Amino acid sequence: MTEKLLEIHQLCKTYNVSGGFFHPKKRSVRAVDHVEMAVYRGETLGLVGESGCGKSTLARLLTRLEEPTSGQIFFKGADIFSFSAEELTAYRRNVQMIFQDSYSSLNPRQSALGIIKEPLTIHRIGDQKTREKTALDIMAKVGLGAQHARRYAHEFSGGQRQRIGIARALVLQPELIIADEPVSSLDVSIQAQILNLLLDLKKDFGLTYLFVSHDLNVIRFMADRVAVMYLGKIVETAPNFKLYERPLHPYTRMLLAAIPVCDPRRKEKSVAVRGEAVAENDQGCAFRNRCPYRTAICSEQSPELQEVDDQHFCACHLAGSI
Repeated sequence: MTEKLLEIHQLCKTYNVSGGFFHPKKRSVRAVDHVEMAVYRGETLGLVGESGCGKSTLARLLTRLEEPTSGQIFFKGADIFSFSAEELTAYRRNVQMIFQDSYSSLNPRQSALGIIKEPLTIHRIGDQKTREKTALDIMAKVGLGAQHARRYAHEFSGGQRQRIGIARALVLQPELIIADEPVSSLDVSIQAQILNLLLDLKKDFGLTYLFVSHDLNVIRFMADRVAVMYLGKIVETAPNFKLYERPLHPYTRMLLAAIPVCDPRRKEKSVAVRGEAVAENDQGCAFRNRCPYRTAICSEQSPELQEVDDQHFCACHLAGSI
């Protein structure tokens, strides 16, 4: 492994939500639950899980768009939650985000050139002429020509808008890019173009990615290493080939079994799923209500994320024996 660019220790984020008209009493929902994770320089770490498992909340915590309930995040050894205003500005220059909804993340009152140029203005990089040249150069890198510079967001297709978002994230030359479901709203053919573009940019600029998605095929194509998230917890992490060839956690097996098989001659592997998605309380394994392999200990003790094989970590009492 290379050096750790980002380290996450015991990170938690809890929201107080109302139960609605019939249940007005507020309850606590832990969107991110004691997450332990690291992102290594030069890698693409894929973060995968069902919708609502806490992936986007984690991404927003990493960019400090949200503040945590508890826990720490270290960027190159420095705790980002202890940064001064000046240090936070420098951090946000080094860590940029590509958002899922390319339309709502773009300012409708600015042209494409203005959107891409704005981070340079905020961080006071160069003069007006230099900023415009830099923005045009980045536009060319992502496949947008000078003829697109004066157009507004509503004049672009979804794929073109996402290219603008990528260019905006890239213009500051960050070290880490957090991509939050960047292709989920695009057609499959456009998805392939954007994914290939991201891979090319990684090579050209020496980038590190945290790539968030619920699509395991996309993660398989993009990621060097994969982290699986369930109900706010990281339940398995492994190099790409290990996770897809020999998943250890029952939840990972369930996700992989749900991938559609295109070959009609090949029989799909099914994994029995039962019970509710949420456990009754915090005691025990959060996945136990849906797990076909659960035993008595699963209701009594929450499993820790432990190394079962070389670089293969799993939070399951039966890891390696199923």
